[in-house]
Amino acid sequence: MKQRKIPLRKSVVSGEMHPKKELIRITRSKDGQVAIDPTGKMPGRGAYVAMEPAEVQSAWEKRILDRVLETSLTDEFYQELLDYVTHQKARRELFGNGK
Repeated sequence: MKQRKIPLRKSVVSGEMHPKKELIRITRSKDGQVAIDPTGKMPGRGAYVAMEPAEVQSAWEKRILDRVLETSLTDEFYQELLDYVTHQKARRELFGNGK
């Protein structure tokens, strides 16, 4: 049986390539709304961040997502993203990679 190709994406924080399933996508729509995209299919400009709380914290401190998405993000959004990533990482450790 043929091996399936695993899509890779680059984290905007570390610059490392990871399988798409190990990253979280942040989108900015045409009207400027920024949202966490768990499906990876929302329309708009996307930026990927690894599912590591330390990487999200680094993005928050350096305001990396502000520059990449060309918008000004609030501390509340970064806190929501940090909470989401922390929760998802805990789920993966408990239940494995399957959902």
